[in-house]
Amino acid sequence: MATALTSAISGMTSNSLRMMERSMDFLWAKQAAHLDNVANAETPGYKVKTVTFEERFRSKLLQARAKAVRLETSPRREYRKTIEQTGWTVLEDEETTRMDENGVNVTEQSLEAIRTAYQMQYTLQAISSDLSTLRAAISG
Repeated sequence: MATALTSAISGMTSNSLRMMERSMDFLWAKQAAHLDNVANAETPGYKVKTVTFEERFRSKLLQARAKAVRLETSPRREYRKTIEQTGWTVLEDEETTRMDENGVNVTEQSLEAIRTAYQMQYTLQAISSDLSTLRAAISG
């Protein structure tokens, strides 16, 4: 039942809403990495984790647009596939400045966690606004 509902809602949502949902997935993973980094600040040999998404996503969207232009079709379908298929990458930073080979800067990671929390808040507000508009359109 939940899968059918999710599928129906997915078909009704716009590419912008799907992009915001993917962004929330990315921000959630990014926040988890920051918190994991802070939690392991005293673990010898721990490598700082960084989650990347934006540059690859931007590149894939440009490729999708170019493909749609080349095929002389609407880019909407190509964008949808790109949104669904592009994920984030977790990288481990090899650079360390401490003797125990732990590269965590707690202040930097804490600030990034706060910054990511604000990004999550703004993205949730945008999703909520889109869903309110959709709900208003459905109810008339």
